[in-house]
Amino acid sequence: MVDQVLTQAGVGFELTDDQKMLQKMARDFTAKEIIPVAAEYDEHAKFPEDIFHKARELGIVNMNIPAEVGGVGATVFEECLVAEELGYGCTGISTSISTNNLGSLPIILAGNDAQKQYWLGERIVEQGEFVSYCVTEAGAGSNVVGMQTRAERKGDHYLVNGSKIFITNASHANFFTVFAKTKPEAGHRGMSAFVIDRNSPGVKIGKKFDKLGQRASDTAEIVFENVEVPAENLLGQEGQGFYIAMNVFDYSRPGVAAAAVGLQRRALEECVKYAREREAFGVPIYQHQAIGHKIADMAINYEASRLLVWQAAWMVESGHANPKAAAYAKAFAADMATKAAVDAVQVFGGYGFMKEYPVEKLLRDVKIFQIYEGTSEIQRNIIVRELFR
Repeated sequence: MVDQVLTQAGVGFELTDDQKMLQKMARDFTAKEIIPVAAEYDEHAKFPEDIFHKARELGIVNMNIPAEVGGVGATVFEECLVAEELGYGCTGISTSISTNNLGSLPIILAGNDAQKQYWLGERIVEQGEFVSYCVTEAGAGSNVVGMQTRAERKGDHYLVNGSKIFITNASHANFFTVFAKTKPEAGHRGMSAFVIDRNSPGVKIGKKFDKLGQRASDTAEIVFENVEVPAENLLGQEGQGFYIAMNVFDYSRPGVAAAAVGLQRRALEECVKYAREREAFGVPIYQHQAIGHKIADMAINYEASRLLVWQAAWMVESGHANPKAAAYAKAFAADMATKAAVDAVQVFGGYGFMKEYPVEKLLRDVKIFQIYEGTSEIQRNIIVRELFR
């Protein structure tokens, strides 16, 4: 009776047949193409370009590109279903092959028809190119308004100078969505967004960073030295950059949180399997409450994280996008994924510290979830701001 009432009220968690098919496609792809090579790509910090193109042919990357320019036109919720499955396999590889979703968002949200057709339709869909999202600077991470990159109008073009750091896929991107100050004295109202081609004179890619985890994900610095950017590459209007960036987060954070949920599920399943087989004091270790309760908490937090992600995705699609919902999902999923990875190593004991067991990599990969796409502290600042409006 309760189930009938909930269904009639429009509340339910059953996936549609199409969504189940998409989820299974991503899960099968992960099992076949990602998990078998994840350790190798991690050890050698190898960029998964081959995996990206296989996923592109299957239709599980570039999912948010609108159908009118040749893309899949997937919903944020569908992106989250795929992100969880890819994150289960390897969050380093999943970050690399899903970054186009993030880099495309400023164009999707603020670009005109011509910009969408060229950059999204021709460059991404038809040519299979990579795009990177460029906001973070050495002195401007959480404080986006503190960026120093400048874009000065010079007739029919802008002259861009500055640098961006910790940019995902920078070494491989064919173009970038870049945020810069057009009116530095105007604070957050002086920021604008541009599309900059990698081949533009003055664009220089710095060294690739050697990272603790998610090593299959390329991260590098970009320098812009007197780069001439056509005025037609401005996204939206001058001064709208900050608002575009904040809008992007509503769409991007649920997907990032979903990848963290995937890592949680991987930790949970590895622990269940190991704790059933490993014995101590004559019984499987899950029968010892100290271990069993860790795994139970892992399961609770996984389910709760996923529900928060689904809620945030639903709110975006239904036109009720709220930064608080995205912050709930991102902060909780990141924090609980980190706890799951730490506890998974503890469940495995000494074996968990060894590279031949999968939880060692989960622990290295997970930490960045509390940092990128807005730190867990920033998510809490957003929540406080929204609660006390």
